[in-house]
Amino acid sequence: QVQLVESGGGLVQAGGSLRLSCAASGKIVRIGTMRWYRQAPGKQRELVATILRGDSTNYADSIKGRFTISRDNSKNTVYLQMNSLKPEDTAVYYCNANLLSGTAWLDYWGQGTQVTVSS
Repeated sequence: QVQLVESGGGLVQAGGSLRLSCAASGKIVRIGTMRWYRQAPGKQRELVATILRGDSTNYADSIKGRFTISRDNSKNTVYLQMNSLKPEDTAVYYCNANLLSGTAWLDYWGQGTQVTVSS
């Protein structure tokens, strides 16, 4: 059984910062690409940031220059450092990992963590 657990969400004023973490645990052989998504009320889930196992990254235009994704493979953890937060960043943030458990590469999701940015 594999589990992804996010933490670090909360309420912050516009211009503030938060750091999200997502730790994977369970029967994990290897973790490949890790991603952060977010879903605001009434909107579709959108891809925010991607990090490959070799640390290459990619970001949505809406958060470029403000958010940084990173990972610690020794801890099976991915992070999202969010700076200069705006009210439009308010959403539930989900981590996603493509990982090898047993003999199959599958996508796993965390339960989500709420980020609320007040104006």
